Amino acid sequence: MSLTTRPAQRLRRRRRVRAKVRGTAARPRIAVFRSNRGIFAQLIDDDAGRTLAAVNWTEDELKGLSPMEQATRAGALIAERAKAAGVESAVFDRGGYQYHGRVKALAEGAREGGLRF
Repeated sequence: MSLTTRPAQRLRRRRRVRAKVRGTAARPRIAVFRSNRGIFAQLIDDDAGRTLAAVNWTEDELKGLSPMEQATRAGALIAERAKAAGVESAVFDRGGYQYHGRVKALAEGAREGGLRF
């Protein structure tokens, strides 16, 4: 039996990933947050401490979709907004989540949208 809660375990994984993953102006970090209701993604320049682009599941384009379609479309939207901000390449921060399901769908959607990581 585990003594730590699931959110605490995710926080430990998230900190472990963040120790290695750092976003710059040329190659920002795609930070993913997955809730039970939807998915969020941000392009973050850690050097300047700025968010360059973001996508939220509550946007009109994403709201009525199924969870997997929503994640794939969110990835395509973040790639589109990254291109508008002049970003070609990024690093992927899975936020302590396993790389499968909606997190993987978001990453694949961003790759299909033309973002490299």
